[in-house]
Amino acid sequence: MGSFMKLLFGMVAALLACVCQAQAAFQEGVHYERLPVPVDTADASRVEVVEVFSYACVHCYTFEPHIEAWRAKLDDGVAFRRVPAVFSRQWAEFARIFYAAEQLGVSEQLHGSIFEAVHERGENLLDRSVSTRFFAKAAGVDGKDYEAALTSFSVEGQVQRAVAAGKAYGITATPSMVVNGKFRIDSRMAGGPPPAMLEVASFLIDAERTLTKGEVDR
Repeated sequence: MGSFMKLLFGMVAALLACVCQAQAAFQEGVHYERLPVPVDTADASRVEVVEVFSYACVHCYTFEPHIEAWRAKLDDGVAFRRVPAVFSRQWAEFARIFYAAEQLGVSEQLHGSIFEAVHERGENLLDRSVSTRFFAKAAGVDGKDYEAALTSFSVEGQVQRAVAAGKAYGITATPSMVVNGKFRIDSRMAGGPPPAMLEVASFLIDAERTLTKGEVDR
């Protein structure tokens, strides 16, 4: 066998070894869990990624810059959204703040700032007078508009849907991620601090894309 062919076979073997290693890198039941009952996604043509978080969670706060950088690199084939976890009355109030910001069109503008207000400056946003002033100062939201959004039937309905989603996803810790309504990841399963979840999520996104492409090709 010529030296070129030996080199070629060596490269192929190395490539196959890398592929097998990547395929075995993350295992179901170890690094992520399959949901017993899949949850419908909003758009079946895209891979959906859900971040389940709370403004009350310090781990979500430290995770925020990592997931934002990762999210910025996602293409149009991936749909990303956030769902607040509701483990208590206090967390339900933080969920109302999140959905009020969405309803007012300032969620993207304020998301990181809310984390900073709670975890860096110790602002008690659970006090509605404090959160009203925060929205006014940080995003120019009129106090009456904020109060109307915060107490609206629409926001309350979204909070209740978040409660139902958390149960359907089997969420017991934050931050968690759910990929395509099928797989749940948390930092314990991912085997490291929250940023490790992003590697598992990317792996599952690629797997779901391959599965979808295979179904289309058939």
